Amino acid sequence: MSDCGCHHEAKNAQERRVLRIALALNAAMAIIGGIAGWIAQSTGLLADALDMLSDATAYAIGLIAIGRTTRFKANAAWLSGSVLLVLGLGVLVEVGRRMIHGAEPLSGWMIGTALLSLAVNVTVLRMLSPLKSGEVHLRATWLFTRADVVANFGVILAGILVLWLGSPYPDFIIGTLIGLYVIKEAVEILGDARRARTESTPPTA
Repeated sequence: MSDCGCHHEAKNAQERRVLRIALALNAAMAIIGGIAGWIAQSTGLLADALDMLSDATAYAIGLIAIGRTTRFKANAAWLSGSVLLVLGLGVLVEVGRRMIHGAEPLSGWMIGTALLSLAVNVTVLRMLSPLKSGEVHLRATWLFTRADVVANFGVILAGILVLWLGSPYPDFIIGTLIGLYVIKEAVEILGDARRARTESTPPTA
């Protein structure tokens, strides 16, 4: 994500169609990953689901904001960034809670769900590939999805380490890293939204 939720505006029907499919796939995996993360007691899966949600939010804002004013886009991005910031902080709190009270993440659920999420992100990455040489906001969608692929591999690795070491700490570590990444995205969105609001406000005499 990043670059403010005011990006992702598609100029033609083909780009809009790609963004709609990317939105649907990311939203579906955010729900699936969130449920799986709760069942598996995995902060890594919960954080990964949140990362998918952050991308879905960006696509949604881009599609809704097409043809709207800069002020509308900035307000929508501000709301998106605020929600993501709260959720990202919530993931870190949950990691801390589980570290204190204990948790037994289920490696099978972690690996299986992350593999499904990886398949979705690779599919979206291939769909977005023609757009990576386009305008900056369209290149950004490709880069963000590529980052999601890295996060998926991280959860898979954490799941393998949980199984191998019999310890929940690899899950705590990947959950923390992805949670921090989502917070970074949220802060960037809020910053870009603030700048967009300032630019859309006419100077006073």
